[in-house]
Amino acid sequence: MQSLELIKNDGTKGVIDVNEYVFGITPHQQAVYDTVVAQQAAMRQGTAETKNRAAVSGGGRKPYRQKGTGRARQGSTRSPQWYHGGIVWGPHPRKYIVKLNQKVRQLALRSALSYHVQNKSLVVLESINIKEVKTKNVVDLLAKLNVSGKTLLVDLLLSDEFVLSARNIAYLAFSEASHASVYDILNCKTLVLTTEAVKYFEGVLSNE
Repeated sequence: MQSLELIKNDGTKGVIDVNEYVFGITPHQQAVYDTVVAQQAAMRQGTAETKNRAAVSGGGRKPYRQKGTGRARQGSTRSPQWYHGGIVWGPHPRKYIVKLNQKVRQLALRSALSYHVQNKSLVVLESINIKEVKTKNVVDLLAKLNVSGKTLLVDLLLSDEFVLSARNIAYLAFSEASHASVYDILNCKTLVLTTEAVKYFEGVLSNE
């Protein structure tokens, strides 16, 4: 077991024991790289579309006779060399999904969590108690945690009051534990986890 500092709701500090297999491994750089590449590829829409010579309008007849004009022979105005002609080798709708094994994804997630532990940029919060829609309450919470810069806050479930209160804070991103990605975890200066989020990651990642 590994011990991390716990910030309670009343502002006092305590200690929480976490699974060393989840929060204390040596980060695996290749697994992290492969997972981030796969997640970024999955975010691509893949809806780019161009028209080839069969899809553009016009070109139903030969533009001019074959010989005697002094110009190069042309069979259709839909040819690629013509203005408004078809596009050669243009993009078409496709999926950019990269296949990744589950064990690699789990290893990358454990590596991302352990990275923040090693760099002392992981903060464990007892719980989020936001009962009204008020941005100042979230700002005061972050001040109590003494975090600065780009911050990701992860909880098991996020209340509507918290989401509405936190969405206007530019440097704060938030996610539920089941949707937190390796890319999101690494793309922040400080990672804030609630005790429920810690238990979720331990339950999901401690068994293979």
